[in-house]
Amino acid sequence: MSSPLTGLVPHPIVQAPMAGGVSVPQLAAAVSEAGGLGFLAAGYKTADGMYQEIKQLRGLTSRPFGVNVLMPQPEYAESGAVEVYAHQLAGEAAWYETELGDPDSGRDDGYDAKLAVLLDNPVPVVSFHFGVPGREVIDSLRRAGTLTLVTATTAEEARAVEQAGADAVIAQGVEAGGHQGTHRDVPDSDGSGTGLLALIAQIRETVGIPVVAAGGIMRGSQIAAVLAAGASAAQLGTAFLATPESGAAAVHKQALTDPLFVRTALTRAFSGRPARGLVNRFLREHGPYAPAAYPEIHHLTSPLRKAAAKAGDAQGMALWAGQGHRLARELPAGRLVEVLVGELADARTALSAGGGAR
Repeated sequence: MSSPLTGLVPHPIVQAPMAGGVSVPQLAAAVSEAGGLGFLAAGYKTADGMYQEIKQLRGLTSRPFGVNVLMPQPEYAESGAVEVYAHQLAGEAAWYETELGDPDSGRDDGYDAKLAVLLDNPVPVVSFHFGVPGREVIDSLRRAGTLTLVTATTAEEARAVEQAGADAVIAQGVEAGGHQGTHRDVPDSDGSGTGLLALIAQIRETVGIPVVAAGGIMRGSQIAAVLAAGASAAQLGTAFLATPESGAAAVHKQALTDPLFVRTALTRAFSGRPARGLVNRFLREHGPYAPAAYPEIHHLTSPLRKAAAKAGDAQGMALWAGQGHRLARELPAGRLVEVLVGELADARTALSAGGGAR
């Protein structure tokens, strides 16, 4: 299915924006230079920090790229639950010899300031996570020449994305690593996410805008599968996390294929919002008790996560990863795009040959 997005880059491969220092300019540039769509993650940065990364990226490539923005979150009422969780984490703070973070460090992630930068200095693509921006925001970006994408985890959310006027919807299956991009955080829905192929079908029958498929994609054959299912492009995160250009900590990259980490799970332990990561000690011990409080828990645990990473302790880090993490390859990002494109071509040839035989 053709779309403005697929006309922007030679290959239907989007590098997922991974916040927390993973999606650095070097990674986005390498992907874009190879014919995919590289992405910066504005999440957890200041507006100026985002702008400086955009400037750096533009110095590395003249190819199209995208910037991802996190939507502001509604007020969280049960502050007592956050206090209880902070008490439970006191032992972690003592172990890592650090203080817990301030849970009231901000809820909007500098949303308005970042939009102002993106309107004053337009980029080719902007995507949104954790909700849908107002139509006026999307219209303003369109007038600036920017394509807009918004994550959806259900067909109903995809309908809201279309109604807001976005150019495409990112269908995020439950297999995806990192935070689920649900528009509303409903604890009763924990663990009830939809698999990617089923989600693509549901969204394609609900909306008319193009679909970008995300969730557990690690091989070109999987890209071929989601394209055959009706997606215009595939978004890959964990596949690029292991590349040398990725800003992920070395211990995080190594954990993707370490036999010690055999599975992933959705957890609120690190941020208060459902996110998929490798199951480690912190996730096992604190996941069952973490409240639905984002970004309060994110701010609270931030010093712990940084201290664990500094110590090289994978058991205390947020090891975000999709269900396909064992298929990670330590290839340069540009080379990985080339390999994926080759695998996609092979899969399409095999599919065509099979169709002819019938």
